[in-house]
Amino acid sequence: MTSVTTHKTIVITGASSGIGAATARLFAKQGWHVVLGARRTEKLQSLVSDINKLGIGKATSFPLDVTSRKSVALFCQEAITACSGQIDILLNNAGLALGIAKVSEGSLDDWDAVIDTNVKGVLNITRSLLPHIMKQPSGHIINLGSIAGFLVYEGGSVYAASKHALRAITKTLRLELNGLPIRVTSIDPGMVETEFSNVRLKDDEKAKAVYKGLKPLSAEDIAECIYWSAARPAHVNIEEIVVMPIAQAAPHKVARSN
Repeated sequence: MTSVTTHKTIVITGASSGIGAATARLFAKQGWHVVLGARRTEKLQSLVSDINKLGIGKATSFPLDVTSRKSVALFCQEAITACSGQIDILLNNAGLALGIAKVSEGSLDDWDAVIDTNVKGVLNITRSLLPHIMKQPSGHIINLGSIAGFLVYEGGSVYAASKHALRAITKTLRLELNGLPIRVTSIDPGMVETEFSNVRLKDDEKAKAVYKGLKPLSAEDIAECIYWSAARPAHVNIEEIVVMPIAQAAPHKVARSN
């Protein structure tokens, strides 16, 4: 693996588990200062402790609820201070799906939570930090999208809509920041075995069944993609990485063994 550099900083939302935590560990092992935010502060503090015990990079964490403007404002102030004013990467990783109901049967509360987190949450954080990043010598915004931002499937209307919206936001940022030394990247995975399905289905056994008969991507696989995009030379912008396990061809098209 090509190391980006040491003494750089990455701010990661939704960092208490899954892709966010795996990315924090990977960047810290390369000497980065990782500044982490999430709602589950106990898990966050445990991750910070594990990273700092390695004695390579450095981890700092603050509570963060991306759906709360008050929480976002406080987190961003703390993150800027913790980064000594230089945020090299903002990884908008916080996101979720809730339920698999069709539009005719969907939960309005679930829909609100998905839109508030996946769309408005990204806007809240980016709006708060981007003016600061625009004043820096360089920067990189990485948004964690999904293949659901390209393709839709039954029972996934609002989640897919949120990821389509995020893809539009990412592409618009790329246009708006053209001419500034700020890279913008979208990482768009298919099936990744994390707590995603547990949260979505609210049933651990059903969550296990999602990955039965195939080898899904891991959180570490996606962390590698994120790191690789960051490790390119400063003049190289990786616009999108779409990545799926070999057994998956579309959200609804999966080959399973017996």
